[in-house]
Amino acid sequence: MTYFNQHPNTLYRFGNNEQPILFQDLSRYADVLDQIKDDVSVYEEFTIIENMRADQISQRLYGTPDLHWTFYLLNDKLREQGWPLSEVDLLAECKKDFPNTALVTATDIISKQTNAVTGITKDRIIPGATITGQNSGASGVVDHRHVELGLVVVKGTQAFTAGETAVLSSDTSVSMIITSVVEEHLSTHHWENASGTYVDLIGSNGIVDITGGASNVEVTQIDNFRVVNNNLKTIKVLKRDVVGQVTSAIKAAIKS
Repeated sequence: MTYFNQHPNTLYRFGNNEQPILFQDLSRYADVLDQIKDDVSVYEEFTIIENMRADQISQRLYGTPDLHWTFYLLNDKLREQGWPLSEVDLLAECKKDFPNTALVTATDIISKQTNAVTGITKDRIIPGATITGQNSGASGVVDHRHVELGLVVVKGTQAFTAGETAVLSSDTSVSMIITSVVEEHLSTHHWENASGTYVDLIGSNGIVDITGGASNVEVTQIDNFRVVNNNLKTIKVLKRDVVGQVTSAIKAAIKS
């Protein structure tokens, strides 16, 4: 990145026992853009299209690919979250982040359960427990739960089936009924109403309305990924008539 070409060298030690060497001082930062990035007279909005790289946008706007670094300094969201992904990369990244199997249940998985015979009260199905489907024979370790959504996520890809009862392998008296089974990246991230406000699905009885209610909309993990990714696509860019002046000021500030 040409931005770092402006950084002077400094002695830096890579490891406690290593001899210091000359290396670019990456801690240098100029706040020139921070002071003007909300000034509408110096920037305009640009929408990134699918598969468009930062250097390509720089070429289109300024006639050189070397000013792509200005997009990151002008847009905090790009620095914090990275460049927007293509649809193919988005799906791959979402599957990587959510690789497990989600079991949807209307069973109360919040309250503790008392065994009718022994009278012993214990937690319901919790992370770290192994559960087994009574019909499918599928078995998996609970990775985590989303009790407010009626979701129990088991590690890996598991062949549980909708409609069956899953029990704790260590105690078959603890169980839940599986309403549906989905890949984790297709599971619910949240439900929202027509105004886009998150909706709490837990009733006063501790049971989740897994249908979300008639007027509410389900937003899945992949849906939420797309919303976040699409938000990255509209960015601020320096206007062509000021970009030279601003970038020169940044380089001078870094060097000094």
